[in-house]
Amino acid sequence: MTDSSALDPEDRKIVTLARSVRARNGVPEGAAVRDETGRTYVAGTVALDSLKLSALRTAVAMAVASGATSLEAAAVVTEAESASDADRAAVRDLGGAGTPVLVAGPDGTVRATVTAG
Repeated sequence: MTDSSALDPEDRKIVTLARSVRARNGVPEGAAVRDETGRTYVAGTVALDSLKLSALRTAVAMAVASGATSLEAAAVVTEAESASDADRAAVRDLGGAGTPVLVAGPDGTVRATVTAG
């Protein structure tokens, strides 16, 4: 586990945003990504009959749709122990294999930092 107060302020911000969207929308996961310009994109799990996306893949899609060309970091707040392979692949597609993905529990405590690669 990582003490969230020890995180870089910008990383702490995306964890907080991910946690907030999860709580506000009552969804299983919340995520946030930061692009190469410092802009953030926040999303929750999408669970429609015709469309199912994890929070992290939705946040990456929002960044792409807004014109982002790279990612600096990503965060997901989830009950899961780590980010799924599919989620990490979406981050890797936009940010590269070395892009950090912060995985936090519902309380905002970062459990792991993995790379997209």
